[in-house]
Amino acid sequence: MNLQLGAADWTAMLVHFMTLSLLSVGGAVTTAPDMHRYLVGEQRWLTDVQFSSSMALAQAAPGPNVLFVGLLGWNVGLNAGGYGLALLGLVITLGGMLVPSSLLMYMTANWGHRNRDMRAVRAFKQGMAPIVVGLMIATAWLLSAAHTDPRRDAALWALTALAALVLWRTRIHLLWLLAAGALLGALGLV
Repeated sequence: MNLQLGAADWTAMLVHFMTLSLLSVGGAVTTAPDMHRYLVGEQRWLTDVQFSSSMALAQAAPGPNVLFVGLLGWNVGLNAGGYGLALLGLVITLGGMLVPSSLLMYMTANWGHRNRDMRAVRAFKQGMAPIVVGLMIATAWLLSAAHTDPRRDAALWALTALAALVLWRTRIHLLWLLAAGALLGALGLV
């Protein structure tokens, strides 16, 4: 894919990711559906495969899960012409996602700590939990949409359901489930 992106395109991407930063309740991954809509559906700067691969690679890598945002920008930059633009894309998407929410979080955490005994502050914290869960479900739905062949993907769906059940009903750490999934994939079972 060979894109021609101008300064207005890079600026629009920065503004979009800065906006998403302020909407990323529960982490950057909760805004993945809108990133997909913008980068794949609306702008056509990435393909479905590039988007899903970027998310999967970044989630499998050690470190914070926000790395997928930088990888998306990196791939947009590669599609636009090379490593220099890839670095620009990484800085724009990751910086756009991190700076606004970090500043807002810093300011609100200070305010919330000073006012932690207020009834409204306690109610807000309790009310946000269902929103975060809903956004995570939307992201899981988007990522699972790539598995459309029931004969080929039945094992993946079963593994996904089993992993969700194990996480819900036990105290097993997520990394053990990721390792088990990687082993099953390496053995060619899924």
